[in-house]
Amino acid sequence: MIDVQNLTKYYGRVCAVRGISFHVREGEIVGFLGPNGAGKTTTLRVLTCYHPATSGTAKVAGHDVFRESLQVRQNIGYLPESVPLYLEMRVIEYLKFRAKLRGIPPARRQAAIDRVAELCWIRDVIRRPIGQLSKGYRQRVALADALLHDPPVLILDEPTVGLDPAQIRETRSLIRSLAPAHTILFSSHILPEVEAICDRILIIHQGRLIASGTAEELRSRAADGVCVVAEVRATCATGWRACAARTAGPCASCAASCRRSKTSSSRSCSKRASKARKRPAAGGQKADGSDGVREPTSESRRPVPDSAGPRGLILHSAFCTLHSCGAGPCVTPPRSSSAS
Repeated sequence: MIDVQNLTKYYGRVCAVRGISFHVREGEIVGFLGPNGAGKTTTLRVLTCYHPATSGTAKVAGHDVFRESLQVRQNIGYLPESVPLYLEMRVIEYLKFRAKLRGIPPARRQAAIDRVAELCWIRDVIRRPIGQLSKGYRQRVALADALLHDPPVLILDEPTVGLDPAQIRETRSLIRSLAPAHTILFSSHILPEVEAICDRILIIHQGRLIASGTAEELRSRAADGVCVVAEVRATCATGWRACAARTAGPCASCAASCRRSKTSSSRSCSKRASKARKRPAAGGQKADGSDGVREPTSESRRPVPDSAGPRGLILHSAFCTLHSCGAGPCVTPPRSSSAS
């Protein structure tokens, strides 16, 4: 029912849609999913003959949208994102006016209005001026207008915007009930809504069609290519010495340096390491006269004092792996309680 091939649309120098192609079968509900500004509304406006595309082809119900626009409009019901309504007209007057424009015979107009008023839950406000209605009710009036001539193709641009939760559920049920007799293409940026209604999903981003398939197929593709990146930031426990140049306390200085660029953090750690070599750290000397801080060697730049137990060795190795800046160890563990 809907066939699009290499559709492209430029606004001046800005490309809103870039060579997208897709096909919607008869009786199918297809969701057009994407963030704001992805090109959803632009594509729907081309399909409904609101404006022409720059290049490519598009057919709706077998009619070319560029050469047979009147026939296309007779076969579609369109609910735009921003609903253009005559606020001074009553709902019944507006629907009669739209039925006349759509060529519905006078003998059938009242029956058509009663049918859509029941479907879209607007019977209670049928005599009220449109300007006095809430946004949700105005959305329902526009949906009734799109269904008035019982078109084979429905194109809905975010049909649940402005509706309360109960109305959203009812609108979803209505769209599902229309599926056997209508082909439906509707746009949304809400994934759960698309999953709840659609047989198939088209995902558009920055004007390009990046994925197409059922919800299960898209989940399967995403699961196959999952790459989880975990960033762990450790904090020194009380009693640890930071950068071999400070007394006990949190390693706030080292953590801040490691969050900066590699160059600046490397220079900072190198400077602290240099000061540590010139001045013994607080806490006195060891029994053998050394200051407890070893010079990093080529074999290992993460020295651990002999007095540190196995737990200290494990924590020390993990922490230095996370915070090493390439200029020496970022932290050394404290001596065990028996040695201090």
